[in-house]
Amino acid sequence: MNDSPATAIEFANVTYRVNGNRTLISGLNLSIRRGETLMLLGRSGSGKTTTLKLINRLLAQSAGTVLVEGRSTAEWDVIQLRRHIGYAIQEAGLFPHYTVKDNVALVPRLERWDAARIAARVREVLQLVGLPYDEFAGRYPDELSGGQRQRVGLARALASDPPILLMDEPFGALDPITRAELQQEFIQLRKSLRKTVVFVTHDVAEALMLGDRVALMDSGALKGIYAPAEFLRSTDAFVQPYVTAFRAGQHILNSGA
Repeated sequence: MNDSPATAIEFANVTYRVNGNRTLISGLNLSIRRGETLMLLGRSGSGKTTTLKLINRLLAQSAGTVLVEGRSTAEWDVIQLRRHIGYAIQEAGLFPHYTVKDNVALVPRLERWDAARIAARVREVLQLVGLPYDEFAGRYPDELSGGQRQRVGLARALASDPPILLMDEPFGALDPITRAELQQEFIQLRKSLRKTVVFVTHDVAEALMLGDRVALMDSGALKGIYAPAEFLRSTDAFVQPYVTAFRAGQHILNSGA
């Protein structure tokens, strides 16, 4: 196992089973570099979200070791582990009875930051995700559009300034225009924040656009890790359907259809 400072997260021979015999993840070995955005790409049921949840111990592996910052997740206090890791999910998962500012302030309050520091950080991260504080802080989730709720979810994940960010298809439920806007905003955020990001997607175009590397999963197994250009050049049988789908989409766009 490589627990060097250059590695933020590592899976070493990790297996996850449910009901004692059904294997969802099998023998996973994966190192995620500090500061990179790694895209977990695969079809539904390939094990992407299960892999993500093993990082912050929403699930516990059946065998093997998951390391975060060089320490086994079994050795972390689970509350501290989760507060060390931002978590952004599809549909944002906001508390409907909390205002925007209260949703965003949740983890800093749990961390017992003082009120002035919390207020300043909430204002800062709302601005960072394109939601001016004076306009949005007092609103409730049902007063927001889908894209705005997703921005609040991202702000909440960033509020305590965690070094690691997990994102589980955060833009998957959005309309195409809003999704494209948030993808572009994420690219800019990624450059400025320089966090370690693990991002689940089934969209090959999204994976290639947003990721430093793409980890392809199928039936609970890692089939390969590629830089975007390497992915497009790969002749691997598991990669080819994704490349074909991507090129078909590009052809349609280029043809003006």
